[in-house]
Amino acid sequence: MIPEWKPIEDPPMIPKALWIAAPIVLLAAGGGYYWYTHREPEAAPPPVSQTLPPPKPAVTEPSIKNPLPGAEGAADTALPPLDASDAALRAALVPLAPHGDVKTIDQYLVPEKLVRNFVVTIDNLPRSKTAADRRPVKPTPGATLVETQGDEITLSPQNYARYTPFVTLVQSTDAKQLASVYFHYYPLFQQSYEELGYPDKYFNDRLVEVIDDFLATPAPQGPVKLTQPRVFYEYADPALERLSAGQKVLLRMGNANAAQVKKKLRELRALIAKGPPPAETSP
Repeated sequence: MIPEWKPIEDPPMIPKALWIAAPIVLLAAGGGYYWYTHREPEAAPPPVSQTLPPPKPAVTEPSIKNPLPGAEGAADTALPPLDASDAALRAALVPLAPHGDVKTIDQYLVPEKLVRNFVVTIDNLPRSKTAADRRPVKPTPGATLVETQGDEITLSPQNYARYTPFVTLVQSTDAKQLASVYFHYYPLFQQSYEELGYPDKYFNDRLVEVIDDFLATPAPQGPVKLTQPRVFYEYADPALERLSAGQKVLLRMGNANAAQVKKKLRELRALIAKGPPPAETSP
């Protein structure tokens, strides 16, 4: 009996249109720091003449690369406290489901700590692993399916059908409505991101980075070969095994499903980011 393959916990993905429901700007105000000293020496020493090199021009990177539209009014938006925001955010997501079906939302959404879990998962998706207990959506039903022929193990095409209901939901989601919810709730996402350990970072910049990481996922041609060095399966191709946790989610979906998810991500990215997305690569 072949054990279930879990190269990485099935992390949720950005396009999971259900999560991307919230943020609008919180611009960090930069304050000036003024310091001076004053004393009257009994006898001032004669000035020392010295030649100093001209100061080098300061090279600074903008603190916010992808400012959200309407950021100036974000602080005036009436929002619930971060730790009491689950009910309001869930209600805001319901209209995004087909026919406003609340059962569809509940089918995918983990209803507790929505903002905090979304922020943690987004921050981890470009890394090698994500925390399974912090994902804001429920795991994809069913076990990962593989095929064996002699010593060769491949990811079964039948596995891709597990993701069809989710991909259908992604396709039906209106990117503009999704972005609107995101803009409205953005201050809570920013607050959670700062409390996670990024007081000088802008959460929307991180979200754009994660979307770009998804969009850069290669589309393997032919069967995806696996190995089983220990208990869990790994990709036989080292280039695929080195991919991020988020990119491996798209691999497990199959090229056709991944293409639909990427299409929706590009629509969302155009609404929240400046500049074009990266070009897709091949393994």
